[in-house]
Amino acid sequence: MTFLSGAAVLLLRGLVISAVLGLESSYTSQLSNRVTPEPAAAAAAAVVAPTDPCLTVIPPCMNEADRFSLEALRHIHKQLDDDNDGGIEVNESVEFIIEDMKQHQTNKHSNLHREDQHITVEELWRGWKISEVHNWTLEDAVQWLKESVELPQYEKNFRDFKVDGNTLPRIAANEPSFMSMQLKILDQRHKQKLNLKALDAVLFGPPLRPHHHWLKDFVLMISIIIGVGGCWFAYIQNKSSKVHISQMMKDLESLQNAEQSLIELQSRLEKAQEENRTVAVEKQNLEQKMRDEINGAKREASRLRELREGAECELSRLKYAEEELVQ
Repeated sequence: MTFLSGAAVLLLRGLVISAVLGLESSYTSQLSNRVTPEPAAAAAAAVVAPTDPCLTVIPPCMNEADRFSLEALRHIHKQLDDDNDGGIEVNESVEFIIEDMKQHQTNKHSNLHREDQHITVEELWRGWKISEVHNWTLEDAVQWLKESVELPQYEKNFRDFKVDGNTLPRIAANEPSFMSMQLKILDQRHKQKLNLKALDAVLFGPPLRPHHHWLKDFVLMISIIIGVGGCWFAYIQNKSSKVHISQMMKDLESLQNAEQSLIELQSRLEKAQEENRTVAVEKQNLEQKMRDEINGAKREASRLRELREGAECELSRLKYAEEELVQ
């Protein structure tokens, strides 16, 4: 049974190699119709080395971008395979996540391994070909650059080179010539950030979008309602305070007017009291004067009566009686 299965695998690989050779020859003929290559390049394209890595993987490389991606994945696999046994174990993935990618231990390694605890280059390639990131378009890659990597200043570089999902392994492998010469990224910090983010996307899938937290939305809505209610209450209180202040100002003005009227009335009362005292003094003086005049008149009448009674002639008595009557 083992021999038959091995023969079946060899037969299947032969068919795949034939198909790849046919595709390569057609692709080469199309390129020759468009651009006339140099003699050395034409000879290299016509002869495919039997040890070409693209012929030993399934699915095979379909174009030059696949070749670069495969080479980048081989480099990444070698980087993760610490013991060089040809496979990536779970502990190697965890160690790579914590030490090289500077991330806390999460379940990311389960996204890479799934049921396979020993990942070879071919398995890494197959997983990459069916991954979501592999099928990213240019717009998806630009969006990833702006939102996940947070380096929007390189959007023009990505668009000029037409970076798509199949190009990310080259960024993840941190190819010096590709990063510096073609993408024109010279800042080492930006290179490192792009490298780590691309590794994360290539190995563990697209970055997760933040979950929608309904509780936060509810708390935010309650906070907005409380804020609006507080503003409305403050507005009502401000308006009521203005009305109260206006009423107090009117009352204060009325009080000031009443106080002024009271002061004027008190002044008039004091003036009337002063006039009353003056009149009383004048009245007393007048009464005293009248009493003095009455007393003087009485004394004069008494004197005239005495003179009249002591007068000897009638004429004198009549004269004194007349003067007494006048008094």
